[in-house]
Amino acid sequence: MMRKLTAGLFYSVDGVAEAPNTFQFDSFDNELGALLGSVMADVDTVLMGRQGYQEWAGFWPSTSRDQDFGTFINTVPKFVASRTFKPADLTWSNSSLIEGDLEAFVRDLKQQAGGTISAMAGMSLVRQLLLAGLMDELTLILHPVVAGTGRRLFEDGTPVTRLALKGSQQTSKGNVVLTYARREG
Repeated sequence: MMRKLTAGLFYSVDGVAEAPNTFQFDSFDNELGALLGSVMADVDTVLMGRQGYQEWAGFWPSTSRDQDFGTFINTVPKFVASRTFKPADLTWSNSSLIEGDLEAFVRDLKQQAGGTISAMAGMSLVRQLLLAGLMDELTLILHPVVAGTGRRLFEDGTPVTRLALKGSQQTSKGNVVLTYARREG
């Protein structure tokens, strides 16, 4: 059986996914916490982009905030996609550099035994894997806010890509959680 590859991004109504800590405000609620906890329970491998790795490696190993996620992300095996890093650059526990072709690496990883693989901390990584047909589920957690500025997951020039809605829910603070799969045809 093939392993599932997922990604989840916090999103603003105007499509911003960069630095959600600048626009989440008080919209993170218990339902989102429960949802993320259930997702973490299935994930045993994380894929990260270079920039996200740098940001998270500078924060999660030394913070006392959000210990549930901190314990998870500090101990889970992490594979980092980067054209500039060398293996010695990865000093965060359980981190390894993806050497060679990213898509081939992910195809091979999905064939190996294990639980769910999650792409975290890398919008370009998520975009590439979705467009390559390797992403099984993309969850967008839409916060009730207009961020105004920031990077978006899908840039101008992204090819038309059809998605199928696999699930949706609304939380008490007005967040909408939308889970999609790539739709072929």
